[in-house]
Amino acid sequence: MAEWFSELSPVLQALVITIFTWASTALGASFVFFTKKANQKLFDSMLAFAGGVMIAASFWSLLAPAISMAEEQGYQPVVPAVTGFLLGGLFLMLVDRIMPLIDERLYFRDIKDKKAKRRTAMLVFSITLHNIPEGLAIGVAFGALSSEFTTTSLSGAIALAIGIGIQNIPEGTAVSMPLRRDGMSKWKSFYYGQFSGMVEPVAAVVGALAVVFIQPLLPYALSFAAGAMIFVVAKEVIPGSQEKGHIQLATMSLMIGFAVMMILDVALG
Repeated sequence: MAEWFSELSPVLQALVITIFTWASTALGASFVFFTKKANQKLFDSMLAFAGGVMIAASFWSLLAPAISMAEEQGYQPVVPAVTGFLLGGLFLMLVDRIMPLIDERLYFRDIKDKKAKRRTAMLVFSITLHNIPEGLAIGVAFGALSSEFTTTSLSGAIALAIGIGIQNIPEGTAVSMPLRRDGMSKWKSFYYGQFSGMVEPVAAVVGALAVVFIQPLLPYALSFAAGAMIFVVAKEVIPGSQEKGHIQLATMSLMIGFAVMMILDVALG
């Protein structure tokens, strides 16, 4: 199996390995099937947990790598980090302004409450957006094996993908559980949860094919995704997790989510 994989082209390697990261997202999303009924405290805590995961991923998975990449490329590291981060927030602010103008029947019809529907759409959109630069990063790591960028090795590229795959497990849960909380069926909650990871194989192939062009832009793309996620956490996730009065539970759940994601990111490098 290892020999077969090593003989594939870098593009096919990136595609195969990101199918694993997508499956990891689906595994996390499948946790929604283990909830027998809609327990408000449980779902509020899971929404807050999702916020903690998103905050931790914004720094450890996105901003920190963006700063490191910028330094390696000879940029002033703060420039792509700050620029991308603020543009990500501004982009989501624009999406938030536009969303009320869109016919609400076009998205998440199962959710009746308009406020919950907007929160859900923003949550799914931001985590899906965050998976695009992660897929690009994997694709660049594999594409670099056949290019002039020799700083990566096959084992290093595989380790990167495995780390992202394991991180995707709580991220899949972070999408599916809030959807279930807001009234969506288990199957649809799972569908949208796993869908958030479906973009990674596509982005990985793009990154592997266009490694020379994508690599200089990765610090901006990673920071952009971080800014978008922080915007959603601050505007939708934290207020939504506390609107039923479970403030202390939501606060601790957010901290646990942050700690879990931080442990995964730091341990898996």
